[in-house]
Amino acid sequence: MYDKIYRIHMGKAPLALDLSDGSERGEYVSQDYILHSLGRPHRNINLMYTYYPKDKDWPARMSEKFKGKEIDSVWDYPYDDYFPFDIEKGDAFECMKDVRRHGQDVTLTLTADCSLEDEELRKIARLLRPYGRMRLRINHECMGGWFTHNKRFSYREVGDFHARFSRIIHEEAPNVKTIFCAGFATEDGGPVDKEEELLAGYKEADIWSADRYIALHYGWPLDTAEKGKEDHSFNYQSVTKTWEHFLYTYRRLKEITGQDKPVVMSEFNADGDVVGALHQGSAVKRFIDRIRDEKAAWFDGVTMYMFRDRGRLGLEVEDPNNPEVGIPQPMLKEYRELLADPYYNPEMKEGGEVQLPFTFRWGGAEDADGLAVPIRFEHNPEFCELTFDEDIALMMELNGRWFYKAPATRFVDLMEAFFDKPVADGTELTLKLFATPGEGVNTDDGNADWMENYRVTMQHLPELRVRYEPAGVVED
Repeated sequence: MYDKIYRIHMGKAPLALDLSDGSERGEYVSQDYILHSLGRPHRNINLMYTYYPKDKDWPARMSEKFKGKEIDSVWDYPYDDYFPFDIEKGDAFECMKDVRRHGQDVTLTLTADCSLEDEELRKIARLLRPYGRMRLRINHECMGGWFTHNKRFSYREVGDFHARFSRIIHEEAPNVKTIFCAGFATEDGGPVDKEEELLAGYKEADIWSADRYIALHYGWPLDTAEKGKEDHSFNYQSVTKTWEHFLYTYRRLKEITGQDKPVVMSEFNADGDVVGALHQGSAVKRFIDRIRDEKAAWFDGVTMYMFRDRGRLGLEVEDPNNPEVGIPQPMLKEYRELLADPYYNPEMKEGGEVQLPFTFRWGGAEDADGLAVPIRFEHNPEFCELTFDEDIALMMELNGRWFYKAPATRFVDLMEAFFDKPVADGTELTLKLFATPGEGVNTDDGNADWMENYRVTMQHLPELRVRYEPAGVVED
C-alpha cells in the first residue's frame, strides 16, 4: 500500500499567521469548524480572558452581570468584558486544549489585577505548564486608558507588574513566553509611547508587540461609522504608515533596552465598518504582503482579529439571530489565499527513510517531527480515505489541505483535498502526518523536556482507500 515512509520536520514560517478566536465582541468557535472553513491550522490561536478575583462580582462576565445598564463605551464596566479566567471552572483550559489538539499553539491574552500577590501569579504559572510552547500576553495595549489595568494603576505600575509576572512565568513555567503589548514610536528615532514608565515590561518580556488596525470603528457598537465623522468614532491610515510605525518602534526598543526581540502584531484587521466588506480583504492582504516584501526577519507574526465577530472585524460575522451561526465575509476568500502562500506556511524538511513503529514528537506548530508518505495518484480520485485502529490524535496534510483526527476517530475522508485542486494523471503527493496531544496537554512522561515536547508512538500506518471511478453511475 505504501512503498516508503520518511521522517519530516515542521519548522518556522518566514512570517507566521495567527488568529484570534473569541473576545468581548464574539464567542469562541470550535477549531474543527475553523479548520474546515480555512483549510489549514494557524501557528497560534489567541484567546482573550480577564482575571480580577478580588472584585466582588468575580467571576461574572461583565456584559451579562450589567445587562441593560447604560454605558458610554464597551470598556465602561468594573473590569474588562472578556471571558473570566476562572481557574476553578476551567473554561479557558478546555479552549486551550481544543487549540492544541488541532496542531496550534496557544496565545493567552490575560488582563489581570496588578495587585495580585506573587503566590497567586505562581498558581497561574503552574497551571500553564502542561500547555506546551504557549505565549502569555499580559495586560495588552497598556499605553492606553481604556482597560481596567490602566484605570486602576499607573503606567509604571502596569509595566512593573508585567515584569514581575514575567519573571514568575520564567521560573515556574519555562515553556511559556511572555508578550509585552504597548504603543508605537511615531517617527524614526522618536520615543515609544510611555516608554520610560513601561521600560521594565519591555526588558523582561520575551516578545514585543503592538496592536494596530489599519481601519477601526472604535465606537462600535454604540454608534455607526459615517463618512465625514472621522473625529468621532473611527480612524484609518495607510499601509505604508502602519508599516513604518512598526519599523520605527522596533528600532527604538532595541536602542532603549539594549536587547533584540521578535515583534508580533497581536491584533490586526481593516474594519469592515470603515472600509466596507468588499474592500476589507484587499486592505488586509496588502499590509501582510508588505511585511513579506520588506523581508523583516524580526517580524515574527500577524494575528488576524478575529474569526467570528459581532461587528465587522471577523472573517465571519455572527448571525444576530443565532450566535452559533457565522456569515462568511468576502475577506475570508482572500485570507484563505494568504494561508495558501508558501511564505506564510511552516517550513517542511524531509529526512531519511524510517520504519514503524515510529515515535512522533510535537514541540509545537513551529517544531514537530512527523511522517511523510508519498502516494501516486493515477487520476484525480473519486474516493480517498483513511481508516485507523490506533487512538492517536493526528494533524494530516495532503495537496495543501489539512485534516484532524481525534484519538478515537476511525475514519477520515480526504476528498476535500481534491475539490478545489484536482490533480493531473500520475501526480505524486505526500501525505504528512503529525501527532498532537490527544488530550490537549503534555503529560510528564519522565523526559526532562515534557513541558515543551509531547511524544507518542504509532505502530502502523492507517489503511488507505483510493478509487478512481464511482461505485455506480446514475443515467437518465
